Amino acid sequence: MGLEFDDVAGQRIVTFGTGPRTIIAVHGITASLMAWGAVGRRLPEGWRLVAMDLRGRGHSAALPGPYGLPRHAEDVLRVADHVGAGPDAVLTGHSMGAYVAALAAAERDFARVVLVDGGLPLPPLPEDADVDEVMEVTLGPAIARLRQTFPTADAYVDFFKAHPAFAGQWNADVEAYVRYDLTGPEGALRSRAVEEAVLQDGRWLRLEPEAIAAALGSVQTPLTLLRAPRGLLNQDAGFLPDDLALPWTTRLPGLRDEVIPDCNHYTILFHDRCASAVVTHLTSLA
Repeated sequence: MGLEFDDVAGQRIVTFGTGPRTIIAVHGITASLMAWGAVGRRLPEGWRLVAMDLRGRGHSAALPGPYGLPRHAEDVLRVADHVGAGPDAVLTGHSMGAYVAALAAAERDFARVVLVDGGLPLPPLPEDADVDEVMEVTLGPAIARLRQTFPTADAYVDFFKAHPAFAGQWNADVEAYVRYDLTGPEGALRSRAVEEAVLQDGRWLRLEPEAIAAALGSVQTPLTLLRAPRGLLNQDAGFLPDDLALPWTTRLPGLRDEVIPDCNHYTILFHDRCASAVVTHLTSLA
């Protein structure tokens, strides 16, 4: 898979595929542009997918804060302009990236918006809840790795192989995603993701449900929600369970909601069948 990297004011972008039709893709809270590798290499002829490292992640880690999802939405629209994404472009995001996509789509029309296991306001936290503690519990190993160093790249790969979401689901796309995330000297390798960026973004996501709801209500183009039935740690409860999604399919009559079976929050982008299903929704002309 040949990859074409570029730089937009310090923000790393990559293009998968070639063609006149464009997909702008946004990754999750501790991820990178390589989260879209499995989807990008399955594109049909005539399509390209442009993904970016959000500020504080990947090769955009040096871009300064403040962070927060509205800042990322501004970056997404700047990248869309840079690559000449016209009104026929598709916008998509996974996990936190789906929320960023919703905010961006509220500011500019796309042909359609595809939210992959994210984008719906999460239930409000109890008044006495500590949002950082909530993130530690829900994100689990994703947060833990930001504070660790690893002696070798293979040790980092082994750390990911032990993640419950990837048990029995390891493949070359996951490995490329993991190895892309590494930086630092041999013997003290670490994730490129900046912990403060992750924490700021996580706080915004949990504390601003009204802003997310308003953005969803402002999107004028067709919306598709693709959900995984299993969660971040491969647990039975998905990140967006039925009881959370149903009210939004009623509130937004134009929202198409579909569960992609037999995948979790991560493998929805990496598993062969699941990634192919995502591609079908992204490139459908209906």
